[in-house]
Amino acid sequence: MPGGLLADLYELNMAASYLRRAMSGPATFSLFARRLPAGRGFLVAAGLEDCLQFLEGFSFTGDDLEYLRHAQGYDQDTLTAFAGLRFTGDVRAVPEGSVVFADEPLLEVTAPIAEAQLAETVLLNHITFQTSVATKAARCVLAAGAARLVDFAFRRAQGIDAGLAVARASAIAGFSATSNVEAARRYGLTAAGTMAHSFIEAFGSETAAFTAFARDFPGQATFLVDTYDTEQGVRAAIEVAQRLRLPGPVGVRLDSGDLAGLARMARRMLDDAGLPDARIFASGGLDEYAIADLVARGAPVDAYGVGTKMGVSADAPYLDSAYKLVAYAGRPVMKLSPGKVTEPGAKQVYRGPDGDVLALNGEPAPPGCKPLLASVMRDGRRLATAEPLALAQRRCAAELSWLPPSARALRNPVPVPVTVSPQLTRQRDRLAAELTQRSQSSIGSEPA
Repeated sequence: MPGGLLADLYELNMAASYLRRAMSGPATFSLFARRLPAGRGFLVAAGLEDCLQFLEGFSFTGDDLEYLRHAQGYDQDTLTAFAGLRFTGDVRAVPEGSVVFADEPLLEVTAPIAEAQLAETVLLNHITFQTSVATKAARCVLAAGAARLVDFAFRRAQGIDAGLAVARASAIAGFSATSNVEAARRYGLTAAGTMAHSFIEAFGSETAAFTAFARDFPGQATFLVDTYDTEQGVRAAIEVAQRLRLPGPVGVRLDSGDLAGLARMARRMLDDAGLPDARIFASGGLDEYAIADLVARGAPVDAYGVGTKMGVSADAPYLDSAYKLVAYAGRPVMKLSPGKVTEPGAKQVYRGPDGDVLALNGEPAPPGCKPLLASVMRDGRRLATAEPLALAQRRCAAELSWLPPSARALRNPVPVPVTVSPQLTRQRDRLAAELTQRSQSSIGSEPA
């Protein structure tokens, strides 16, 4: 989908106005979160890949232009200008899987102003949603310790595309598999699944259901044991596994009740039956808080299925994200609205042992610091092929390990400090004073 109409109407109106006035100077927009959601000590950057795909393919189709003509009343000159519009700009971004904090740009776009303006809605959509989910998933990973995590979110994700994005974002964060088969195919992930209660109910008994499943999928024998009575379900699973001499470790899945107590019971029964390698899989309304509670109670769970609450980032379902103009035609610009003041100019984030430094792009790195934003697109084309997902996964794991315990905390976290460089501070204060003086002096004057 070329995507010309994937925008809020005011983006199109502003772009049309720029084009009518031949305003084509380079504009830099910065995309960032104004603040971290309550209970979050960090964010995990995600969504960049979809942003780059959108920008590379951006255009207006003939049908798009006809809609704008008839439904929105755009004139022919504007439609002609839209017809030839492509994204020809540059993008600098924090790589996916990176940990970021409030006010730090996740990406910056520099392009002729109409092009950069029209990118706003889609870029915000991809980055905001996928970063929210990746952050929630990363917190689940931190809570789970050595246990594996499987994405179960597809059936309750808020749309098919959202379900695919959740599978990818959770994989970046460290989930080992997904129930979403199309996402597994598309992104090279591991597909995983067991069985539903309906499968058990369709047979005359748990033993009959487990036997049928084990015969059909002998290498994937994880039995759902809580349809009727969990203890009896575990007994049936043990009987089937021993009778059929299944290859490899079998597993039991617990989906309801006191998961910690039931896991301990299942572990004793499996061990006593000579199945010490049998795995215990837990699911059912889990999130990082529930997982942390199970871990604290010593539940012998080998893997968790995490669905709805991760897939919609239930306790923090959005970011206070923004896409703001910070420079136009060679001059820095900023917003002075109360509570929404922006930092002027293109930025770089430098990470060091004492925290992060938000600086102007081009400033020398402070001693011991490394830059986070890298060039990923120039003149409308990527500088490299799509990054392997495994690289983003390794990056995320390293970044989560780098975080201090206070930032990783699930409750009352303390983010890593972010300071503003002296050079950026001076530019902001000087420009704020100029804009304030200009605003005051313009009161009562005639418009140009």
